[in-house]
Amino acid sequence: MHFLSAVSDAPNTAEAVTRVIDQVKSRESIDLAMLFITAAHASEAEWIVDRVNTELDPQTLVGCAGEGVIGGDREIERSPGISLLAGTMPEVRLSAIHISDNEWHDLLGDQVNLIERLGHGEESRALIGVGDPFTCPADALMQQLDDLPLPLIGGMASAARRPGENRLFVNNRVVDSGFVGVALHGELEVESLVSQGCRPVGERFVVTKASKNIIEQLGGKPALNQLRDVLDSMSEDDKQLLRYGLYIGRAISEYRDQFGRGDFLIRNVMQLDQETGAIALADYVRVGQTVQFQVRDAQTADEDLREMLQAAAARPAVACALLFGCNGRGTRMFPQSCHDIAMTHEILGNIPVAGFFAAGELGPVGGKNFMHGHTASMAILRAAR
Repeated sequence: MHFLSAVSDAPNTAEAVTRVIDQVKSRESIDLAMLFITAAHASEAEWIVDRVNTELDPQTLVGCAGEGVIGGDREIERSPGISLLAGTMPEVRLSAIHISDNEWHDLLGDQVNLIERLGHGEESRALIGVGDPFTCPADALMQQLDDLPLPLIGGMASAARRPGENRLFVNNRVVDSGFVGVALHGELEVESLVSQGCRPVGERFVVTKASKNIIEQLGGKPALNQLRDVLDSMSEDDKQLLRYGLYIGRAISEYRDQFGRGDFLIRNVMQLDQETGAIALADYVRVGQTVQFQVRDAQTADEDLREMLQAAAARPAVACALLFGCNGRGTRMFPQSCHDIAMTHEILGNIPVAGFFAAGELGPVGGKNFMHGHTASMAILRAAR
């Protein structure tokens, strides 16, 4: 497999498209193109997609508009940008998919139909895709993919604040709703990396009373009382991190004696009820689950991503990577720009990278697909060994 990536911050759409196309042109036929544009170029999305298809003639094209784009060696935030990755994948079969608004009910209720649409089989490796946050029932889709099973890596389009204003790309079409993606099958390896950027504080607890997204008791005591004990034990430096929010890590599997990175699904603490002592989360929870309070800051996010990339670097050469970062990362999280892509190149080498800043990142944790926030979700592609 051979990939090239390019990025342009030229404010003129025609100039930006010409720059990225010229940098990824190849004498080889292009099997896959991943295209990401910012809102500044979204009004000309149809023209951009047509131009990329005309100039590069990819077998499959997938992408979307976002608040920012990632590509080459740059992260472009809240300003004009286009990112393009193109590659040859001779031993790989690609299945492009678009799920429109009126197809969700039938498709998610019929696994045979979903398998057919995805071309799913024994050689299926992953689904890389993007959804419109207003019209894509991501949780239901991920549950169906878990049953196959098939990892989903990607993000939710972030260029619009209202339904009908996002732009998703699939082959030669531009749509404003639903989900688009490409399923990868055959002679390749797809490694998923989900860096949630949190660090545990205090002890772990077992949920002993809960209802839906409300934790009433931890370890047989009111949840808020247990939280107060954790806060009392925290250092002053850790307490300062609470200004970035308080989180809970929910263990993917409670059948473990030890827990490390990747074993917890991080969720926001949404509300504390002083009267009942309950804690509300941005997710469902059930009795018997193991949880631990978490904090997040730039240093922790840096350490978390570095450790995961170093583990990935220990494996054979990478062909390319697709990086889907939360729009709360970038300079909103780190003191310097281009943090995630710079670290990716530092550790994995000067590989082609493309992606965008998402309104929710998609990636598996503990073998199950989830939606995340403040996360860097990455698909690392390698030729099969």
